[in-house]
Amino acid sequence: MPLVNTKEMFKKAYEGGYAIGAFNVNNMEIVQGITEAAKEVNAPLILQVSAGARKYANHTYLMKLIEAALIETDLPIAVHLDHGDSFELCKSCIDGGFTSVMIDGSHLPFEENIALTKKVVDYAHERGVTVEGELGRLAGVEDDVNVSAEDAQYTKPDEVEEFVSRTGVDSLAIAIGTSHGAFKFKGEPRLRFDILEEVGRRLPGFPIVLHGASSVIPEYVEMINKFGGNMPGAQGVPEEMLRKAASMAVCKINIDSDLRLAMTAAIRKVFAETPAEFDPRKYLGPGRAEIKKLVKNKLINVLGCAGKA
Repeated sequence: MPLVNTKEMFKKAYEGGYAIGAFNVNNMEIVQGITEAAKEVNAPLILQVSAGARKYANHTYLMKLIEAALIETDLPIAVHLDHGDSFELCKSCIDGGFTSVMIDGSHLPFEENIALTKKVVDYAHERGVTVEGELGRLAGVEDDVNVSAEDAQYTKPDEVEEFVSRTGVDSLAIAIGTSHGAFKFKGEPRLRFDILEEVGRRLPGFPIVLHGASSVIPEYVEMINKFGGNMPGAQGVPEEMLRKAASMAVCKINIDSDLRLAMTAAIRKVFAETPAEFDPRKYLGPGRAEIKKLVKNKLINVLGCAGKA
């Protein structure tokens, strides 16, 4: 099956009350773990590539890994640019075969965000590529995205209709309390479902996106700390909150930190228990297996998209 964009995926997800998992990829083992899990449960997929991942792994290598995954799985897979910060970056990814891009103008004034987003939409839509925009700012750190808690802003529901109608975006990332990284909450986790509900009311049938939505699985944090890591206080978004969001207007949920934690926990365990090991296959293999286990759980129990391919 060839790569697809997100248009049909999101239509089905909205109508079916589930969300598509958008998983960030950086290397072969991560691609394999994610796509093997999706194949086993017959789930559609979005594989996300950040600007940082593109720099690390090289655009061509990543696209060839994803091409291999298409051959091996025969699943509907979209390749999405995560947090594109310029027209030039989005254009490069579109020209290089991506089927979906995000243009993140959330740091700009409202009118400038609209102008930049529309420029990307015009270029992308002429080439059959879907576009995600963003209103509101998430706190936290992820690759080149670094927003302090003081600079974070909830999405204003009264802006969403104008933004979507003037830009023509296909989906919208909003800020309701999630954040990037592994330290999302300092107290009890809370999400502004009232904002999500109001946005859904103002944009009926329109797909909403949640960034910073890893659950920071306690099991992996404990493993990392047990085997020499140092992550006190790491906390994510409870999975039941994500399931609730997926049953509402949210059609795409981004997951990155959980993948990193799963792989790191497995690798640290190997290094601690067999310190003489130096064959990368012997520690990257368990890392891949842990990612597969994690993604399978997300697809079935959190996103609700198993069997929807």
